[in-house]
Amino acid sequence: MRDNRQEPPPGNNNPFGRNLLAWVVITLLIAGVFNMMTKNQAGGLGGGTPVAYSDFLADVDAQRISEITIAGDSIRGKYNDGRAFGVIVPAGTDVVDRVEGKGVRISAQKDTSDQPTLFSVLLSWFPMLLLIGVWIFFMRQMQGNGNKAMGFGRSKAKMLTEKNGKITFDDVAGIDEAKIELQEVVEFLKDPQKFQRLGGKIPKGVLLVGPPGTGKTLTARAVAGEAGVPFFTISGSDFVEMFVGVGASRVRDMFAEGKKNAPCIIFIDEIDAVGRHRGAGLGGGNDEREQTLNQLLVEMDGFEANEGVILIAATNRPDVLDPALLRPGRFDRQVVVPNPDVNGRERILKVHMRKVPLSADVDARILARGTPGFSGADLANLVNEGALLAARRNKRTVSMRDLEDAKDKVMMGSERRSMVMSDAEKKLTAYHEAGHAVVALHEPSSDPIHKATIIPRGRALGMVMRLPEGDRLSISREKLHADLAVAMGGRIAEEIIFGTDKVTTGASSDIKMATDMARRMVTEWGLSDDLGPLNYGADSEELFLGRSVQQHKHMSDQTAAKVDAEIKRIVQMGYDRARELLTKHLDQLHQLAQALLEYETLNGDDITRILKGEKLNRLSEDDEDAQRRQRQRSGTVPAAGGSDLGQAPEPTLL
Repeated sequence: MRDNRQEPPPGNNNPFGRNLLAWVVITLLIAGVFNMMTKNQAGGLGGGTPVAYSDFLADVDAQRISEITIAGDSIRGKYNDGRAFGVIVPAGTDVVDRVEGKGVRISAQKDTSDQPTLFSVLLSWFPMLLLIGVWIFFMRQMQGNGNKAMGFGRSKAKMLTEKNGKITFDDVAGIDEAKIELQEVVEFLKDPQKFQRLGGKIPKGVLLVGPPGTGKTLTARAVAGEAGVPFFTISGSDFVEMFVGVGASRVRDMFAEGKKNAPCIIFIDEIDAVGRHRGAGLGGGNDEREQTLNQLLVEMDGFEANEGVILIAATNRPDVLDPALLRPGRFDRQVVVPNPDVNGRERILKVHMRKVPLSADVDARILARGTPGFSGADLANLVNEGALLAARRNKRTVSMRDLEDAKDKVMMGSERRSMVMSDAEKKLTAYHEAGHAVVALHEPSSDPIHKATIIPRGRALGMVMRLPEGDRLSISREKLHADLAVAMGGRIAEEIIFGTDKVTTGASSDIKMATDMARRMVTEWGLSDDLGPLNYGADSEELFLGRSVQQHKHMSDQTAAKVDAEIKRIVQMGYDRARELLTKHLDQLHQLAQALLEYETLNGDDITRILKGEKLNRLSEDDEDAQRRQRQRSGTVPAAGGSDLGQAPEPTLL
């Protein structure tokens, strides 16, 4: 990816500082020259040979001095032979009385030694001048507008053109519906008359809504790149300042700049920072943020039309935006940018793999199927992590194993092989994870097992990761009950093998997940036969002392007791189902636990082979890559099938 930032030209980093230094030097030189000239004028007869005061009196008495000039406490004079001299007179001495009658011509000159010179004046004012200069410097720095003294209200929007790196729709994948919606904006910017001939008006504002990392900013840049128009970008927080009225001024300046470069696109990222509901501020709602929002509303649809200026904004919280901002004439078109499905993930991976040297065994389709719920940013991070792992292993290309390891790292966390576990803890962890795996294998509605490991990752000592075969739009009751049984499998395995007294706290996260799932089945999803299809959830939730507190409960105390009893019953059903399956397939539990103790990590194929009684032959990484390439050349590698629709849930980690 190219870096769009421009470096400042050399030699022009701080022109204000250089100009200030030059003026200080010039002022000091002028003061020095003036001071020297003043001293020369004060000297009168010029300099002479220094003479002691006692010698001066002896020369006066001997009548060897022809004339003197008295200036304050100093005397300058000439001998009879024309030689000049100078004398410093002691304090309290009356020189005139001693010299009179000795044939010496006496003259006097005004003493200017106590009068301040220009240099002394500047020196006394230097601290004040320095403070004024520093204040001006910091004011200009805060404005970020080096040439204008009062540029607070100038817009901070940055204009990007093709010189900064052009992005088109070819660089954006996985959001085909959003690109179709925005194609109309591109066509309008290219040929406005096409729509104006039929009386049509292009939407003035387009709001991109979606979870973080789905590519909203990238999509907005692609619109500008396709249309070939200037692209102004600014964050919502750049409008708000500590000075009232600055945000509104910046909004006016931003639209004025957009009119000069029309047709153009103005992109506001995280618009919820300035576009929240009004009326929540202090002092009657006249705070700075609300004034900024009012000015934005007027600029988008007020008395003056902004022809050719299209505003695109992005947010992942459309529920907090002010209704006036979303009405027709302003942000009258909302484009959803969701997490991609399996086909979109495959295309996104191929976009990010363009600049990465790949091995022949890399299959983007398999990676796409194994990353449900990933956003575009997550997939870019996965490819980057794979490249870093390959570089750490001193490889020239990125292999499928590198990308798979990167996927495990992103999903489950980094391996903590340095963590010391006793043999007893390893054995208990192995049976715990084997319990999850055996129950998942014998629950028809459970997702297939992707990997089981007893290597600590993140905060977990071990885990079983299941991946759905395809993206899902909804979850059935049968699937929920299967997940509850799988969640209880670890605790049941500990009880069966080690006894109830040896059960540990390792199942705390499983119990929490099962309880939350059962609670939502009863209170939100209407999946309880006893309580019926009613919503018993809270009307709202508020944070109090860091905890979520439910408000306005829609149930009586008797109904709440029934809800609690029903939640316990549903969780107990999963508990009993897990005990039934593990008791029936106890031999498989031992097989998988022993395999985990031996190999530490097993994938889905390994588990199937172990339960069939086959022996695993673990190869080195290079041998495994070579075998995979051989199978691909011979055509024996199974193809990843199907096109899956819908929004994928997160992979299940137990």
